[in-house]
Amino acid sequence: MSLFDDTYRTILKPSEGIFRDRGSKFIGYAYPMTDENNLKDLLGEVKALHPKARHHCYAYRLTPDRSVFRINDDGEPSGSAGRPILNTLLSYDVTNVLIVVVRYFGGTLLGVPGLINAYKAAAKEALDAAEIVEKTVNDIYELTFEYLSLNDVMRVVKEEGLNLLKQDFDNQCRIEFELRQNEVDKVLGRLSQLDLPRPVYLRTV
Repeated sequence: MSLFDDTYRTILKPSEGIFRDRGSKFIGYAYPMTDENNLKDLLGEVKALHPKARHHCYAYRLTPDRSVFRINDDGEPSGSAGRPILNTLLSYDVTNVLIVVVRYFGGTLLGVPGLINAYKAAAKEALDAAEIVEKTVNDIYELTFEYLSLNDVMRVVKEEGLNLLKQDFDNQCRIEFELRQNEVDKVLGRLSQLDLPRPVYLRTV
């Protein structure tokens, strides 16, 4: 992702696809995933659906800048499963996506080239069935201010169309808001003119 690119492609909801080759069946499952901590649950979901399958291979790619990824061959020859699944994610230029491919062995050995093709094809079928959407890269900020400044702050929130994630209006007010990255300088500049404490950056989503 370039310095000025604040969008990325991902999938809207889970999808699946199937590829068959010489009796073996490869079922691909694509899931939206933004946190590696969700891997165990999603993998467990697939294994519960297919407890008798020989292999549950996967790859994922995370973060808007597409920098986090992992592959797993789950007992298949090294490089024959996880890597072709990841390469499919790369070729579709999607991120925050997990693909798990389940294999049922059909009795005929496919060889490494055959496995690479099959895992790639199953991953491709799953992504072809998915709705791919473009999302903006947003930063989350927290702003704390005195109640007397509430009207001024909310005017900026309304005029800039900010998405408020949390709000607590007491003597000491606090809001948590989401801001598209290419709008950060403009909005923080407007807030700084109100003579408030500087908003605290929390995370990027």
